Amino acid sequence: MPTEDRLTELTELPDTPGYAHAVTVTGKIAFVSGQVAVDAQGRAVGVDDLGAQTRQALTNLHHVIRNLGADWSDVIKFTWYVLDASEVQTIRDVRDEILRPALGDVHNPASTLVQVAALFGPEFLVEVEAVVAIPAEASDV
Repeated sequence: MPTEDRLTELTELPDTPGYAHAVTVTGKIAFVSGQVAVDAQGRAVGVDDLGAQTRQALTNLHHVIRNLGADWSDVIKFTWYVLDASEVQTIRDVRDEILRPALGDVHNPASTLVQVAALFGPEFLVEVEAVVAIPAEASDV
């Protein structure tokens, strides 16, 4: 796995709520486009339900990551775009529900969350993109 280290504790900064301040990697990386809560037919999933939309967006992101030959442990950084940043705990809960089985006790990737005025369509509440370190055995993707 090309993820080398996760910087999680600094005396100069407060503890993070489960994400790394920085992640170092070696090898090839991929920048994955933002994913929203759509099904395979392009229909919105979980309209008015941030938890359902977060789950579907992460599911879609996981499909892309797996097709790159990677998995959750290879994600270096998430960038989240949300309509209401006060709902961040819902996103964290769903993220942890999905990532904890893959990461175990390892901190989540580096992460940024930005509140925006609008997303791709009016029915969407969240969008997530990722930077992924491609494992050496999958680097010919």
